[in-house]
Amino acid sequence: MNKIFLSIMLMILSCISIYAQTVETVSLKVYSENEKQPLIGATVYIKKIDKGVITDADGIARFEDVEHGTYTITISFLGYTTIHTKIEVPSTDDLVYFLKSEGNELDEVVLQSTRSTRTIKRIPTRIEYIGGEELGEKIMMNPTNISMVLRESTGIQMQQTSLSSGNSNIRIQGLDGRYTQLLRDGFPLYGGFSSGLSILQIPPVDLKQFEIIKGSSSTLYGGGAIAGLVNIISKTPDYEADLDIMLNQTQALGSTASIFYSKRNEKFGLTMYSSGNYQKAYDPEDDGFSNLPLTKSVTVNPKLFYYPSENTTFWFGLNGTYDDRTGGDIVRIEDGRDGINRYTEENISKRLSSQAVYTSNIDDTKSINIKNSISFFDRDLTIPDLNFSGKQINTFTEATYRTQKRALDWIFGANLYTVNFNEDDNSTLQRDQDDVTLGVFTNTTYDLSTNWIIEAGLRTDYAVDWGFFPLPRVSLLYKSETNFSSRIGGGLGYKIPDIFTEEAEFISFNNVLAIDKDALKAERSYGINLDFNYQAQLTEELGFSINQLFYTTMIDNGLILNTEGTGFFAFENADGKILSKGAETNIKFTYKDFRWFLNYALIDTRLNYLDGNPQKPLTARHNAGSVVMYESPVWRFGFETYYTGKQILSNSDKTTDFITMGFLAMKNFKWGSAFANFENFTDRRQSRYSPLVLPPNDNPTFTEIYAPTDGFIVSLGVILKPFGNKGH
Repeated sequence: MNKIFLSIMLMILSCISIYAQTVETVSLKVYSENEKQPLIGATVYIKKIDKGVITDADGIARFEDVEHGTYTITISFLGYTTIHTKIEVPSTDDLVYFLKSEGNELDEVVLQSTRSTRTIKRIPTRIEYIGGEELGEKIMMNPTNISMVLRESTGIQMQQTSLSSGNSNIRIQGLDGRYTQLLRDGFPLYGGFSSGLSILQIPPVDLKQFEIIKGSSSTLYGGGAIAGLVNIISKTPDYEADLDIMLNQTQALGSTASIFYSKRNEKFGLTMYSSGNYQKAYDPEDDGFSNLPLTKSVTVNPKLFYYPSENTTFWFGLNGTYDDRTGGDIVRIEDGRDGINRYTEENISKRLSSQAVYTSNIDDTKSINIKNSISFFDRDLTIPDLNFSGKQINTFTEATYRTQKRALDWIFGANLYTVNFNEDDNSTLQRDQDDVTLGVFTNTTYDLSTNWIIEAGLRTDYAVDWGFFPLPRVSLLYKSETNFSSRIGGGLGYKIPDIFTEEAEFISFNNVLAIDKDALKAERSYGINLDFNYQAQLTEELGFSINQLFYTTMIDNGLILNTEGTGFFAFENADGKILSKGAETNIKFTYKDFRWFLNYALIDTRLNYLDGNPQKPLTARHNAGSVVMYESPVWRFGFETYYTGKQILSNSDKTTDFITMGFLAMKNFKWGSAFANFENFTDRRQSRYSPLVLPPNDNPTFTEIYAPTDGFIVSLGVILKPFGNKGH
């Protein structure tokens, strides 16, 4: 009986071995013939097995389990001559193909922030793009919110303003978070009262790409984009159904579950996203106060798409978020005990917003776009002896008309933006604020020649109670016939004052007086940036690229918060300028399945309204990073190292510099992926250098945050793909 069993097993193993020897993983590399650069998004189709694959960020298309034999393949990419050829499997030759330009090639990435249909290499405005695999890696590092995506981008700092709640603001090139406009699909949904919590309440799993414009961008989207804008683009449905289920658990007892589904047919499409997060209060240094608050949050985001014709799309979406986070004294949070252990900060917020977009291509050269959003945000902030609560309603309506020819694009538009903040009627200080802004704008992009492209725009906003704001901008792009390009651009910006600044958030808005529209002026900015790009395929397998940016932004009438000597705080315009200048360097090497990214940022932000023109507090002059990635069809590994230089505190003390490291490992399966992330595994946290909380316990003082507070975090997770792993 045993002999029969062994014989059967040997036969089975032999069959498996024979099958394994007659199938291969086929990898093809696709490059542009002139630039010798990888073509991202090219289609490689094998007729015999009726299967097509899209090339990845390195121009590679992979086919799994291809049987030995001869195959006819087709390689195509918009703007390039299609290749029809044959391959042998297995092959002893490298399968590398170069596509010849047809003279009007389009790049693989179409950006939405400029409202044009131009691709990334044909837009004079400098736009940083995060998408695809890079976005997927950041999602695995932190699936609860988008902070990780932004934190590790060159020149961007996530400034935490509260230890108890974790509130964070985006700082681009050293400027406060209120100077950055955060958009979702072109809608300004996250400003004002919600800004300190917005970063923490945007899960990334249903996002397609990030588009970051640094420098004054108010001409594009109105006031608030003095430092720049971040436009978050959501996924849209395709004919092939997509279902992603992501489960994540950390050793700090944080649990996250997310699900995303999308599908379309000829007339209708649907995307549905929902997520839930639970985080236990976490105190890594055992000082009795939480470094991560007790958090319970739920997000639901359904969207319905309607395609009445090939040229017209209408979609409507709803976004709902409930978020409850309580930080502070661990004993009070966990046991509810009072007495000396009484300090907690609780933020309960509810968000409901709608988005509606109608887009129609009148013909091949003309289109119209109409969009509207209504956003409701309700927040209740409670600390001992203080409650600050209110409701904010934002509305945004915009209509644009676009016309384009081979060398000239025009965009005309108008929008109406309203903000209504209503503080709870029981509050002693009534700080209600209503703002209405009407804007009209035009933007044109013109190909002066094959090598030179110019972009110019003009917006004029009228803000009730604040006046008119003319906002011109201009950018110029030079593209060589080889691998070099350069952009220079500049423009004006402005920001209407409101009470929701980092300084006010840090003191929980306690005794902060309302905005005095008769005494204050709107902030105004002037900015310019210059960058140089070079890409080269040094050998068939070794690629190199470098981007060098220089920038300057100056702000007049900067909004600052000062004490009146009576225990109250009032806003006033600074008697002097805020000047931010610096440089950013990004370098990338690629070799086979390896990628190495290096970056450095010099940030020199000076407060010229103070004696000695000091560096802005909590802004490191020197930042650097290194990321090494390995990716194969089955495995992905990433090792990150980030350096943060010394910073100045508000009391002029200097902080220490520090280095953080992280490691990510992921394995692909047919059913999905499994991953492990070791974030900040050297356990760098601020409490190792200076205290985060000063006694007494019942009325603690929280120090400024300049370094990580949560320390080493291990997270394990899986991504389930019931319809197949597209990345495998």
